[in-house]
Amino acid sequence: MKKLSYETLKELGYDGYLLEHAKERVLQFGEGNFLRAFVDYFIDVMNEKAGFDSKVVLVQPISGGDMIRNFINEQEGLYTLYLRGNENGKKINEKRVISSVSRCLNPYSDYDTYMACAQNPDLRFIACNTTEAGIAYDPACQFADKPASSYPGKLTQFLYARYQAFGQEKGKGFVILSCELIDNNGKELEKCVLQYADQWKLEDDFVKWVKEENVFCSTLVDRIVTGYPRNEAAALCEELGYEDNVIDTGEVFGFWVIEGPESLNEELPFAKAGLPVLITDNHKPYKQRKVRILNGAHTSMVLGAYLAGKDIVRDCMEDEVIRGFMNRTIYDEIIPTLTLPKQELTEFARAVTDRFSNPFIDHALLAISLNSTSKWKARVLPSLKGYVEKYGKLPKCITASLAFYIAFYQGVRLDEIGFTGLRGTEEYAIKDDLDVLEFYDAHKEDDSKTLANAVLSNSKFWGEDLTDIAGLCEEVAKGLDTIKADGAYELMKQCLK
Repeated sequence: MKKLSYETLKELGYDGYLLEHAKERVLQFGEGNFLRAFVDYFIDVMNEKAGFDSKVVLVQPISGGDMIRNFINEQEGLYTLYLRGNENGKKINEKRVISSVSRCLNPYSDYDTYMACAQNPDLRFIACNTTEAGIAYDPACQFADKPASSYPGKLTQFLYARYQAFGQEKGKGFVILSCELIDNNGKELEKCVLQYADQWKLEDDFVKWVKEENVFCSTLVDRIVTGYPRNEAAALCEELGYEDNVIDTGEVFGFWVIEGPESLNEELPFAKAGLPVLITDNHKPYKQRKVRILNGAHTSMVLGAYLAGKDIVRDCMEDEVIRGFMNRTIYDEIIPTLTLPKQELTEFARAVTDRFSNPFIDHALLAISLNSTSKWKARVLPSLKGYVEKYGKLPKCITASLAFYIAFYQGVRLDEIGFTGLRGTEEYAIKDDLDVLEFYDAHKEDDSKTLANAVLSNSKFWGEDLTDIAGLCEEVAKGLDTIKADGAYELMKQCLK
């Protein structure tokens, strides 16, 4: 079977969109599945539908692991992307050959070729996703390193080379689109760059150029990317008629919020291409919407659903009681506490139900349960407090979700393997920070009221004493008693009455 290439596609009579030659206008730090199913997909669609006419140069942000780079270059930057899931209740399975990528570089083995990209007058955009740990200042990085080990260090070196080549020309800085999953990712990246400029004693004019000629955009990304479909890759290649070693898969849903100036709408014609990308002066309400509705729905529902006998998210959506509990949590208790227009919030919530029902993703509840203490604090607690503040009473479902969380963490044994809980006679692993597990181990013999009081008053967990919220401790204890006597499913039923 022939490898994927432009020639192979021509021989097979491929009639989809392809862009074989275009200027390299985007540099992307990160060659992994997520960016290729998200940023590079959006650029490919912009090329087709809005005349963006741009290629992306991929850069490995870390040393080693040349396999993906080699595959990408062998395939002339081409790869097949499958977007699969539910949309408005309909099953979707779409495939597209992505032709927006030109090549992939390793700055560790070919530093000069990588840095030569800074001399390209057409280069305008930098995208990155170097994981949550990627945007970090490491003082061990030196200007003379080839390259600096940290991503912000590499970026500072690259920006300096750009400044040396084009520092006297307006409009030759970059629009930098940071996709890492941290708060204010663009601003944090800019801070790191300026720290390196200071540490390396780079001239004041360079610092001024960084601030005035470059736009560091904080962004919010939203798409589940499942990556290379190992179990079905051989069958897919057989069906496609070519060998593709970097097939990528993700869900149909995608949404990108970019915080930046209005002028970006002209430079990046996402809207003209009909893409779900929003350029705004404030991305925070959209981040709050995602965290509180999508992530909050997960965290408030999955622990109770697991105790009720379910194992994957899709099965929960097929259960009338569990789906009803989740929907009531979202529509009646979370959405009323948010600031965006109600229609936008309800449309996003409807998409969440579709996403959780995705027939192509087996999303295990136990995988989502990891570190649920900090997740509940970040994703659900703000909705609880907002509801109490707005209505002067406790939200029934969110209060029940706190009981589910505590019941799930009522383990029976802490040892060198970890903390073990029981679902009937079946053991499961409770995974969290050691101090959290030690706390629950110390309280595993408590009655419901004592346990609820101990958990809610633990300000190390919540940053405050939750027993100060009127009636919360009593209701959580009642919920724990119901779970012990009749099961988590019964408590969910009671919330729907």
